[in-house]
Amino acid sequence: MSLYILKGLCIVGIVFNLFLMYRKMKELRAVTEPDPVFGLTGEELWQQQKKHNVFNFIVGVIMNFGDTLGIGSFAGSSAAFKIGKSVDDINVPGTLNVGDTVPVLFEAFLFFGFVDLDTLTLVSMIVASVLGSILMAGVVSKLDRKHVRIAMFIGLAILGTVMLCKVLEVGPFGSIGTALKLTGVKLIIAVVVNFVLGALMSVGVGLYAPCMALCSLLGLNVGAAFPVMMGSCAFLMAFGNGPKFIKEGRYDMAASWMQAFGGAIGVFIAYKFVSSIPLKILTIIVVCVVYVTAAMFLHDAIKKGSAA
Repeated sequence: MSLYILKGLCIVGIVFNLFLMYRKMKELRAVTEPDPVFGLTGEELWQQQKKHNVFNFIVGVIMNFGDTLGIGSFAGSSAAFKIGKSVDDINVPGTLNVGDTVPVLFEAFLFFGFVDLDTLTLVSMIVASVLGSILMAGVVSKLDRKHVRIAMFIGLAILGTVMLCKVLEVGPFGSIGTALKLTGVKLIIAVVVNFVLGALMSVGVGLYAPCMALCSLLGLNVGAAFPVMMGSCAFLMAFGNGPKFIKEGRYDMAASWMQAFGGAIGVFIAYKFVSSIPLKILTIIVVCVVYVTAAMFLHDAIKKGSAA
């Protein structure tokens, strides 16, 4: 029953956000005063943004395919928009948060039930991450980003190595986990760590790769990470970030639609890919994602310092 409720919330979130996008699009297109940034009326701005629909649709497909594997889509999409000059810089944050809400909800819908994960384990980890993001946003946003990124680099590098040893059955770490339920101390650890990961999203620390590593190290089937991480981010975006950015109206109207629909296609292709590969290969892919994410944290720590 809980699984149906979670899937139902995904459908509600998709319909809700598409409705908000459509209503805001009509409102923005009806503006007859020139935009203070672009100097165009709402309809003129819409017509200009539509010229990049094909490119932005392709970006949505490719980047959300990678997002479904745990790589993340924001960094790649931002780079593609910049290279293709398809979304103005000022509109990129809003476009990512508005456009990617539907694909992430679709991810969660598909992956709820991907493995027969214990309901208490799934729901408690999702709720913990959402609460972490809501309750700790103000506190965590004041942290020094450089040191957070360095800590995440070190942590993920170590976790990735341990996971690799599990796959190769090297050392004292044991074999790949197959559990579908956490109890006792392990459940407490999972809830506490996911709470922290949810909070860290406020400073740009993605939840996907750390959550994958957490599930693997606690002995869960690595496939269990997919519904946990996607459910966590989906509900945050559906009922938090997405509607907030739509209300502000500072996003690319056309690109957001292309991200939403192209992204959903990319998610579906990735779901078919993930669901058809053996557990060992899936775990190796997760290890690669964890290492790549660790490298990205190190890069950002060096290049961006403590900047937001």
